[in-house]
Amino acid sequence: MFKRILSMTLLLIVISIGFLQKDELLTLIKEGGILSIFISMLFVAICVFFPVIPFPVLAGVIGGVFGTTQGVIISLSGAMAGTMGFFILSRYGFRDYAQSKLMSYPKVQEYEQFLNQNSFAAILTCRLIPIIPAPVVNIICGLSKVNWLTFFTSSTIGKIPNILILSYAGASFSSNKLFSIGLYGAYILILVLINFVIMYRKMAKESVD
Repeated sequence: MFKRILSMTLLLIVISIGFLQKDELLTLIKEGGILSIFISMLFVAICVFFPVIPFPVLAGVIGGVFGTTQGVIISLSGAMAGTMGFFILSRYGFRDYAQSKLMSYPKVQEYEQFLNQNSFAAILTCRLIPIIPAPVVNIICGLSKVNWLTFFTSSTIGKIPNILILSYAGASFSSNKLFSIGLYGAYILILVLINFVIMYRKMAKESVD
């Protein structure tokens, strides 16, 4: 009970900071400098828990302020800090409660079993191709037997392409808006097409069975 109350309190504090101070945080990020680097990481971490601002927009802003290389490092560091925080809270804060709820969803339990057997590849795939929402992946991995180092490594590798493209698009926006928008649009289109193919094949397989 104590762990659950503590976890809920921390979660509410994080969400409140992001929701109530989002304009101030964005202003500080756009100013640049050492302070804005830490503010950027904090804001990205908060958005992992509660998307106060869509991540593509935030990563693009950070890329525009700091450039592609620094933008990737800052966004990735913040994203992984939030992701690991989510993972830890799921594993130690709400584990018993969430585990009991999962018993009502056989499909989720099947995924959990697959995750335990093929954890690195499964998590990496979910990060590269976001078929399953990132918060759901964080929760299921936290509740599963997945090793934290495997979760961290596969999540980090899987997030790099997304963050790299968003940061580069943001860094290019001031000099070439059309290219920046086109790059982002092409990336989204590719993800949509991949998801469509996967869902179509899954539906076709279920209809045959």
